[in-house]
Amino acid sequence: MFTRTPLAFAIAALALCAQADDVALQPVKVNADFRQSDVQQIPEAVTVVSGQQIEQRSAQHLESVLALAPNVNFAAGASRGRFFQIRGIGERSQFVDPVNPSVGLLIDGIDMTGLGTAASLLDVAQVEVLRGPQGTRFGANALAGLINITTVDPGMQRDGYLKASVGNHASQSLEGAVGGRLTDTTRARLAARTLVSDGYTENDFLDRDDTQDVSEKHLRLKLLAQPDAASELRLSYLYADINNGYDAFNYDNDRTTLSDQPGTDAQQSQALALAYNRQLNSAVRLETLVSASTSDSEYSYDEDWAFAGIHPDGYNSFDEYLRDYDRVSADVRLLSAADGRLFADSTDWVVGAYVLQRDESLQRNYTYSDGPYNSDLQVSSTSLYAEANTVFSPTVSLTWGLRGERWRNDFDDSNGVAADDTETLWGGKVTLDALLSAQHLGYVSLARGYKAGGVNTDPDISATNRTFDTEVNLTTEVGIKSSLLHDTLTTRVAAFYIQRSEQQVKSSYAIQNDDNSLTFQDYLANAAEGRNQGLELEANWRAHEQWDLALSAGYLHSEFVDYNYQTEDGEFSKDGRAQAHAPEYSLAAAVNYRVNAAWSVLLESEAKDQFYFSDSHDERSQAYVLWHARLAYQWQQLQLALAGRNLTNAEVETRGFGGFGNDPRDGYASSRYVQLGQPRLLTLEAKYQF
Repeated sequence: MFTRTPLAFAIAALALCAQADDVALQPVKVNADFRQSDVQQIPEAVTVVSGQQIEQRSAQHLESVLALAPNVNFAAGASRGRFFQIRGIGERSQFVDPVNPSVGLLIDGIDMTGLGTAASLLDVAQVEVLRGPQGTRFGANALAGLINITTVDPGMQRDGYLKASVGNHASQSLEGAVGGRLTDTTRARLAARTLVSDGYTENDFLDRDDTQDVSEKHLRLKLLAQPDAASELRLSYLYADINNGYDAFNYDNDRTTLSDQPGTDAQQSQALALAYNRQLNSAVRLETLVSASTSDSEYSYDEDWAFAGIHPDGYNSFDEYLRDYDRVSADVRLLSAADGRLFADSTDWVVGAYVLQRDESLQRNYTYSDGPYNSDLQVSSTSLYAEANTVFSPTVSLTWGLRGERWRNDFDDSNGVAADDTETLWGGKVTLDALLSAQHLGYVSLARGYKAGGVNTDPDISATNRTFDTEVNLTTEVGIKSSLLHDTLTTRVAAFYIQRSEQQVKSSYAIQNDDNSLTFQDYLANAAEGRNQGLELEANWRAHEQWDLALSAGYLHSEFVDYNYQTEDGEFSKDGRAQAHAPEYSLAAAVNYRVNAAWSVLLESEAKDQFYFSDSHDERSQAYVLWHARLAYQWQQLQLALAGRNLTNAEVETRGFGGFGNDPRDGYASSRYVQLGQPRLLTLEAKYQF
């Protein structure tokens, strides 16, 4: 499966012939766990993308670094990839129905799940991707895993940077950060970025090249204070103003559109998090986090993908979704300290409580509706959780965690659909890990994740399909983490098997009306069962003081078991078929060569197998290989860099549809339609650090 990834062979060849120097890799900490841990010591599958890797990729958004984590994918039926899939599990889009996400997203502790457009990598210290259910730590919206973004903390000394870049497609960005000590006990850091681009679409009808433009502004403020020696106070503020165009689909599956009403993919968000941590005594530590966010979004598009008059029956439509999100959450936990361990000083523990209030309102404006459609969803959740780690010997320990959650959905809309459902959910994890030798840590775990059920909003949905039930994910994982060659080579290998019960599946099909307009029937239903299994490998090697090598590889086999769904054309079976957005293989490899103290060169390759776009039709993406490179020159505090992404200008299909016709030129024959990802991007960067 690696025949199309020559860089992987290059790394393997270097691994065989290079002589490793004793230049150890630095430890990498994971912040998303209850206690900060080394990535090589935490017994589960975790990928950490450092701030240095983000800079070397010239990455400005989360979508640009997800390929570094095995078996992670994203769907981009928008200007950005904002729907994520881990090990084949995750949503791909959102239209009328409210969505309970399967992949959680935290930014400095702020819950931004489902709002991935705001996942900017401005001044980010690291990105952590936790693969597998996070039922104890995060609860209902982490059925598949969790993405945790941590930005740079202010230091004691005044420091910062200013960075500017220009590139093709009229792209420009300017960003900077400054931080340091305000008083003897208070530090602060402020970071900001503005990014603009004409985008990658040519609109022939409007004679414009900016109908899928990018216009994004981000600002972050962090304050750290130590009121006394035993306590710490953290304040994080996030502001995002995103006003991107959306004009991606056309009849010919290229980058030239004919739309007369280009759409918008916009999001304005403000979020605030306040954390207070205190060492109560030598036995117990208190940690609290309160966060609040508000977001307004617009997602709109030219539904017929063309201009008035091209359709013989006058079909010309525009679809607009205006959503407002408000969230408030609070998390309070107690953690054992040195004198608080239980059972003869063998067991560390955590107990906590979490509350969430989430409001989501929608106004949909559609050409062929009698008027605006309005809906309102209120979600409230209260959770209690506990985790303990017992050390049986110097080499063997057991970790168990449990979370109970009371979840309530209260929904109503302008079509008279209403639901008020309450359910009790639970999840958790048991992990046994053993130090097999001084260089190898092995572990085996069983985790239970969950995702709440809900209601389908379309008034034409049958009574049978009106509601859908909670999905449960049981994951068994076996792994080994190793530090080799005098700690210059670290490897992480994991094998997993996932049993999905009452799997929530989005079914979507188009109904061709007499006037050639399209009515889409969308609803969530429970498949009988799903199975996902695979292997994951990550390796980092400092082969020489001048050479760094990295490899990430994932294999995934997914399938439906006894899944059938009904459309106006009859009943269809997907039994045995792979699940959507679950490529069989994914691969990323990198070689970083430091020529001397001033010059460095990075060469990267990433590859992904084909995958089904949807669970309701059988159109698939094309497999692809991408090549990236970056040449950097460092002179004192100034760095200049020339970066190229997708150097071969390969076509990457990020979203696709099939089973309907939208092109009057061929008589509305049923066709395959895709949205293309980023083409070749060239960027010149200058960064000054102080």
